[in-house]
Amino acid sequence: MTDLDQAHAAMEAAPEDDAARLRFYERLADTELFMLLGEEAAGDQIKPELFEIDDQRFALVFDREERLSQFVGRAAPYAGLPGRALAQMLTGQGIGLALNLEVAPSAMLIPAEAVDWLVATLAHGPAETEARLTEVSAPGGLPEAVVAGLDRKLAIAAGLARSAYLAAATYDDGAMGHVLAFVDAVDGAEKALASAAGEALTFSGIEAGMMDVLFVRSSDPLAAHLAKVGLRFDLPEPQQPHVPGVPGMDPDKPPKLR
Repeated sequence: MTDLDQAHAAMEAAPEDDAARLRFYERLADTELFMLLGEEAAGDQIKPELFEIDDQRFALVFDREERLSQFVGRAAPYAGLPGRALAQMLTGQGIGLALNLEVAPSAMLIPAEAVDWLVATLAHGPAETEARLTEVSAPGGLPEAVVAGLDRKLAIAAGLARSAYLAAATYDDGAMGHVLAFVDAVDGAEKALASAAGEALTFSGIEAGMMDVLFVRSSDPLAAHLAKVGLRFDLPEPQQPHVPGVPGMDPDKPPKLR
């Protein structure tokens, strides 16, 4: 079973569990999906093959290339791109996602309203604030769902920072909370890392604002202190660049819907 299969099974087993449903949509956003096209891509322009089911339009998507091939049963054009990018491409157009139809246990129809909701949820970026730390200590009291969510998110942030530390924080105004400190973040990656941390909270079903994000260099005294008291997350090393074979595989050149 794929990660998406497992998340779908957990959601189906507990239909009243909001956390399970959130985890499924998180996996959907982070998974590379392969969308069936109506015709070969023209440059960076793509046209999805749309199907009408119960008076609603759906694009056919699969979380494995072989699953798409199994469903279609013939050579067919397709584009591969992250679920979040696909949702952003389709939002507001009344198009849902027909996921893994007939070829996987995670087969389901995701209506256009859910696609729009996912895009709106992902758009809730972190807000910048100014606060002065007075004490950093060992973390405590955070739900396991948050720690697990951070572990998942940071595992796919390969190469954006060397590591991260989760710690309890006290501020100069007496406020208390938690802080996630990224060590030696790549220049320009701060927004992506902060968004990843925010999504870990959002899709864990936890209220935002209970964790702040900061960035430190390994030479900073604070980094040495965090290494002693914080919960460490190691970010993976970046993989070798992948040469795209189908439209949408290059993150620097996302396809455009037409």
